[in-house]
Amino acid sequence: MDLQLKMIAFALLVLQVSSSARAQSGVFDISKYGGAPDGDITQALTNAWKDACASTNPSKIVIPTGTYHLKQLELKGPCLAPIEVQVHGTILAPKDPNQFDGEAQWIKFSYINFFTLSGGGTFDGQGAIAWDNNNCAETKICKKLSMNFGFGFLNNTIIRDITSKDSKNFHVNVLGCNNITFTNFNAIAPGDSPNTDGIHIGRSTGVYITDTNIATGDDCISLGDGSREVSVLNVKCGPGHGISVGSLGKYQEEEPVEGLSVKNCVLNNTDNGVRIKTWPDTPGTITVTDMHFEGIKMINVRNPIIIDQEYCPWNQCTKKNPSKIKISKVSFKNITGTSGTPEGAVLLCSSGVPCEDVTLADIDLTFNGTVASAKLSNVKPIIQGKSLLLNSTTTG
Repeated sequence: MDLQLKMIAFALLVLQVSSSARAQSGVFDISKYGGAPDGDITQALTNAWKDACASTNPSKIVIPTGTYHLKQLELKGPCLAPIEVQVHGTILAPKDPNQFDGEAQWIKFSYINFFTLSGGGTFDGQGAIAWDNNNCAETKICKKLSMNFGFGFLNNTIIRDITSKDSKNFHVNVLGCNNITFTNFNAIAPGDSPNTDGIHIGRSTGVYITDTNIATGDDCISLGDGSREVSVLNVKCGPGHGISVGSLGKYQEEEPVEGLSVKNCVLNNTDNGVRIKTWPDTPGTITVTDMHFEGIKMINVRNPIIIDQEYCPWNQCTKKNPSKIKISKVSFKNITGTSGTPEGAVLLCSSGVPCEDVTLADIDLTFNGTVASAKLSNVKPIIQGKSLLLNSTTTG
């Protein structure tokens, strides 16, 4: 064997031993893959993920303190053992929205069992330039902007001690997941940033959000179709549009939404508090059931309690025919604080399929120092304890 071939063979042996050593240690530090502060870590993270995902022992990818740049990236399983990405630094997205495929997310984790994202780090979407060009709320024809995070088809996942900042679009999209927990998660963007929903959930079962702070320009938490067994506990929301189920019913192929519990949350200066919204005069016929909101503190919330089955933003539909979405088994209990409008509760249900088994218990909301009123349509709620419904108007 000539010298050049010997050198190549030796280099390959060194790489093999180095890779084996990293796999045995279980810790994959991106600095060992060429990832350095103030640099682009896209390739380093890709290579570290490849090795960690192939490990037969539980593995951890570490991104040390510092500021890093990252292009759009999908980290995909299945992996051979539980895997954790521990981020201690700040990761910056490209500012230019044209560097993204808007159909995807900036960083996406998919098809993984037993995944953890942790470390106290920040993912900064640098969305300010994109927001100025975002008209998706007003028109159906618009350029889609990328979200910060995509969590797709994950099982047994924990997202903890992570901050999502200034996403160009939604901060988080959860799709097709089972048993995923967000704890001490922060989603932050200015109150006037469009479409920056905190956590959006769709077609997932067992989603748990606890001890989390969301301050954005849209819904703090939103549930799309197929959301089941969702628990929201000790969440601070505001500014933003509140905690929303929907919008639902716009499309024929949607799946039912069932099993939501929202407890011990604070909503501060949001447009809405807790809300269920469905489109009128659209093909969707799913059911929404077992929705429970309890122990909610409202601070100057424009619409603290709302069911809106005539949701039709920017005149994108008509109200010629009522919503076909059936809402039932809904409770609002121990909801206190201040309303930004005279009506503390608006339950505007469908005339085609009126709401059933709706409970209002111990509702104590005031507007300018007086008891807030309620507006009811196509619903006959069960009243328990103190209630603003002593000052209400009813139709339907």
